Amino acid sequence: QVQLVETGGGLVQAGSSLRLSCAASGRTFSSYTMGWFRQAAGKEREFVSAINWATTSYADSVRGRFTISRDNAKNTVYLQMNSLKPEDTAVYYCGASPQFCSGHGCYDFSLYDTWGQGTQVTVSS
Repeated sequence: QVQLVETGGGLVQAGSSLRLSCAASGRTFSSYTMGWFRQAAGKEREFVSAINWATTSYADSVRGRFTISRDNAKNTVYLQMNSLKPEDTAVYYCGASPQFCSGHGCYDFSLYDTWGQGTQVTVSS
């Protein structure tokens, strides 16, 4: 079982950057698909990005601004967020899935069986 802890959220101005980290414990981290989702107040959780050994996926709303990466030696996945907008304001969650996915297949919330506690990102205009 993988356990996840997200860090790196904060309050920033529009146009700024933040890097979120998700530290995972567990021996099989490298084999997991790791995903970032976000949930704004009053809205459903939505897919942001995912990465596994073969591919990365991005939501249209963040493609070109956000970059996902992972360091298997550190059991950590990152989300570099540039050109932040007020609509990026949300709680960001890291999820782990033992299943391979690609493209829109990674958008499926139910694929991920382990979640972190979330980290708040607030972007002011």
